[in-house]
Amino acid sequence: MRRRRTPVPGRDGYLRAWSVTHGGYDPATGGVLVRRWLGLTYLFARPLAALGTPPAAVTAVGGAPPARARAPAAAGGRWPLLAAVIVLASAVLDSLDGAVAVLRDRVSPVGFVLDSVADRVADTLYLVVLWLLGAPGWLAVAAGAGLFLLEYTRARAGNAGFGEIGVVTVGERPTRVILTVAGLLAAGVLPALREPVAAVTTAAVLAVAAVGLGQLAAVLRRVLRGR
Repeated sequence: MRRRRTPVPGRDGYLRAWSVTHGGYDPATGGVLVRRWLGLTYLFARPLAALGTPPAAVTAVGGAPPARARAPAAAGGRWPLLAAVIVLASAVLDSLDGAVAVLRDRVSPVGFVLDSVADRVADTLYLVVLWLLGAPGWLAVAAGAGLFLLEYTRARAGNAGFGEIGVVTVGERPTRVILTVAGLLAAGVLPALREPVAAVTTAAVLAVAAVGLGQLAAVLRRVLRGR
């Protein structure tokens, strides 16, 4: 028996619905990169939504690739190139679950929590991959603390009544994914420099998380004090 396809909105309808679920944030203000990324996720998410795919199923599938990236990262040689592909695939899948939920009008508090937990698990595994590649353990822990503090501050701000995204910082998850993928690619192309590359990549993740936290804190102070 063929699965019945579900009508889904067009790209403009998706962007409007996405804006509603993100506190009224206008994607047009996020620059070309944000608009193109949302357009890409819509392109991949639309057929999944039409087939009635549960968003939770996409989240579950997206949680597997980061764990699988550990082995090729630790293997040495050119294997980090495969780890880079796996990390990139996990990031795309991570964006798809939210897009499917928006297109199917299935956004829920449970799905929001599940997606957030999956993101933090993936963030941790990305840093484990960099540690296995040769980054110092203390640096990986510091980067983890920085990005978790950034995400925790945003979450607590929501509890304080800060309902908008407010600011797209340089430390957002797509930036961290791009840095991780770039580091893995560099380590695969230059295997003799894998340890320095891993250290520089991890330091870059820590840096963008710290700067992002500063950007977020500045906006929060201005908005919350005004309230």
